[in-house]
Amino acid sequence: MSKNIAIDGPAGAGKSTIAKQIAKRLNYIYVDTGAMYRAMALYLMRQEVNPADVEQIGRVCQNASISIAYENGEQVVYLNGENVNAYLRTEEVGNMASATSVVPKLREKLVSLQKELAAQKDCVMDGRDIGTCVLPKADVKIYLTASSLVRARRRMEELLAKGQSADLETIKADIEERDYRDMHRETSPLCQAKDAVLVDNSDMTLEQGVERILEVCKEKGLLS
Repeated sequence: MSKNIAIDGPAGAGKSTIAKQIAKRLNYIYVDTGAMYRAMALYLMRQEVNPADVEQIGRVCQNASISIAYENGEQVVYLNGENVNAYLRTEEVGNMASATSVVPKLREKLVSLQKELAAQKDCVMDGRDIGTCVLPKADVKIYLTASSLVRARRRMEELLAKGQSADLETIKADIEERDYRDMHRETSPLCQAKDAVLVDNSDMTLEQGVERILEVCKEKGLLS
């Protein structure tokens, strides 16, 4: 039987970065569900779908094929056969993903694929509702978070490193707005599962965050 680790938390908490490290250390498959939702959001944007039109979203999303593959040890997300990794981390795509991920038909399509992957492989999966909805029986559940200011600073540093302009207060406001949407959406809202371990990495380095989660994995019997 496959072993699953679920890591949930708000945008910018470092879920993807830490989940990748955990998967590498345990030799598990890493499944970035956020990237799958972002790929779907990118598709909807390209189709000029209105993010407020639930019926249109539910209809158009059925035409998108999203798959995950590993090339040279790195996860690659394919949208209708196209490698779209380079487009998935923009603010526009992130906001579109947050606005459209609540649509039931869209979630059904992606959750089905996520469950199938987890049933077949030992995996680390991160997102907004993994421990509560997608993998409620995961062997380890983590709720990873950080203050909105810390998350905004991290995002600003990423943008500046890419040579892009960035305003801390604007980024912080956007993060807090996205948190509110994610936590108050009707379908699968972001929340800490009752049996999830809270890890606040506001004052942690990346390695410290990884080690803390590996400690939890050891406590749950996934590490000797």
